[in-house]
Amino acid sequence: MMTDADFGLLDPAWAGTPVAAATSDTAVAQALLDVEAAWVGVLADAGHCPPEAADAVDAAADASLYDLADVARRSAGGGNPLIPLLADLRAELKAAGSAEAAAVVHRGATSQDIVDTALMLVASRAGATIRADLATAAAGVARLAEAHRDTICVARSLTQHALPTTFGLRAANWLAGLTAAGRRLDAALAALPVQWGGAVGTLASLTDSLQAEHDGGAPVPELVTALAQRLGLVDPGTPWHTNRMPVTGLGAALADTTAAAGTLAADVLTASRPEIAEVSEPRAPGRGGSSAMPQKQNPVLSVLIHQAALTAPHQVAQLFLAASLAVDERPDGSWHSEWAALRSLLRLTGGACAKLAELATGLQVHPGALAANAALTGDLLLSERITSRLAPLVDGGKATVQELVTRSLTEGLALRPLLRAAVPASALPDADFESLFDPAGYLGQTGTFIERILADHAAWSATAG
Repeated sequence: MMTDADFGLLDPAWAGTPVAAATSDTAVAQALLDVEAAWVGVLADAGHCPPEAADAVDAAADASLYDLADVARRSAGGGNPLIPLLADLRAELKAAGSAEAAAVVHRGATSQDIVDTALMLVASRAGATIRADLATAAAGVARLAEAHRDTICVARSLTQHALPTTFGLRAANWLAGLTAAGRRLDAALAALPVQWGGAVGTLASLTDSLQAEHDGGAPVPELVTALAQRLGLVDPGTPWHTNRMPVTGLGAALADTTAAAGTLAADVLTASRPEIAEVSEPRAPGRGGSSAMPQKQNPVLSVLIHQAALTAPHQVAQLFLAASLAVDERPDGSWHSEWAALRSLLRLTGGACAKLAELATGLQVHPGALAANAALTGDLLLSERITSRLAPLVDGGKATVQELVTRSLTEGLALRPLLRAAVPASALPDADFESLFDPAGYLGQTGTFIERILADHAAWSATAG
């Protein structure tokens, strides 16, 4: 059956994930209805409408009752989806015999209040899943860092063999990025605000109508606080119709998360090439195959995480562009341009973190390949150490050592005998000379850095929930 639903057919990075469901049109419509229902509940609690009205709105605030494809088509009439959906909600309430509820719903609010608040609610719900997957991924990477803290491998600089390091430090550096992104994501999710300002951010209509009732009820600011509490959002104290920092802050945190995930995935894509073969993705039935080449096992998890990381910056750029053009008391198009970009960021980050959790907890590390690749450079892998330690001991100093290194590279000669011949045994006995070529002896503060990163991750992990 043909529908107007977006299943993510061209977006395998997020299609079919829990965040895809949490950001669907149905989920967005449900959030819009949830905000409307929560507001009527607040008014009922404060005595501004009967409890029966709130009950009626709760019953009608069910996205499955409405033709969302029709709502989407009609949204062009007012420029946002809330206007036609609100009309349908009121019609549903009247059809159910709840004219009073139809009259009180949306009281004192404007479309932007509902849409902004609903998108914050969508972000909060999707963000919980993203955070959980990110935590799972980080825990998996922490285990890799711990297990391979002493596994020697080659560090690459500008794609070339540079110095010895350990796979544990490489994993720890992935972990540092994920932990930092997790903290930023936590802060952004904890700060998601309710939006409530009325037509131009003054709440004039609501203030005026409540004053006209002369009922001595709760002040308007207290009602907004109660709404925020009902929805699990923050009361920012003032409306933010043209102050889009809540959106850009959330977008930046999501982009940070995809960037941290993308770094790990890019490293896995390189290291899983058959000619390198240092790691391999976890296998699963039906994943990684080729339509034409049966022998292939494609690193699909990393490919899709990489896709998300490449796409996310364009979406967050749209949010910042929109924020910079949020003019007057209600933006004229820039606000509208945020919606799809923010949803795309949530989907991309959610998809990336779901796949990252599986990748990080199932990544296979191959110490034999790590050792073999490190050995390709031979003694030259320690050339930095050799130069600093031997230059003072040979005639010509550093220039002589550099000349011997160059000969080794250009003439294919073993470096160690060249150096032994140049360094007097009286200046450096054989045992001390040989120790210079042990990669395990030139790892600097690797162990300290791994410990610090693991401790930082443990501190962040303890804040989950």
